[in-house]
Amino acid sequence: MTLHVQPRDFHQPVSPEACPALVLNADYRPLSYYPLSLWSWQDAIKAVFLDRVNIVSVYDRAVSSPSFSMLLPSVVSLKTYVKPSRIPAFTRFNVFLRDRFTCQYCGAREDLTFDHVIPRSKGGLTTWDNVVAACSPCNLRKGDRLPIEVEMFPAQRPFAPTVNDLHMNGRLFPPNYLHESWVDYLYWDSELEP
Repeated sequence: MTLHVQPRDFHQPVSPEACPALVLNADYRPLSYYPLSLWSWQDAIKAVFLDRVNIVSVYDRAVSSPSFSMLLPSVVSLKTYVKPSRIPAFTRFNVFLRDRFTCQYCGAREDLTFDHVIPRSKGGLTTWDNVVAACSPCNLRKGDRLPIEVEMFPAQRPFAPTVNDLHMNGRLFPPNYLHESWVDYLYWDSELEP
């Protein structure tokens, strides 16, 4: 079956790629805040047809074939609850997210890499408790020396974050685009209207 995206308002340009669906778990919480759990319009419609999701909200745009027409989902919820991982993966991205995409030595937000607080050459391990986000200039300046040798100490002591820690930090970085139908399901650090 070939689907064609058609606008309901013919004066508005249509780009199906501009219509992702926010994916909620069965408890109506996003699967992920950062990156925000989004599916392409094709994946969302496929999940609807496979009866894996409920449509919570729709865009004002439709897809159609010769025998079928449907508004594009803007928010879907899984029918089966997916238990979130209790222990986040130790990845470069998650280290940056834990450290709020900020160099732990100078506060810069550009040109990030990661640094072993206790250098590997001095027995330091590549673990949550020894790795921090650092900008390239600070990383080069510190080199393979101990923090006390160069008087460079991380702003916060490195730690193994919980999934909740990463979700809380992810909420500090909302994406550039939030569809109005998503707002009720996302809890960004923003001022509430009275």
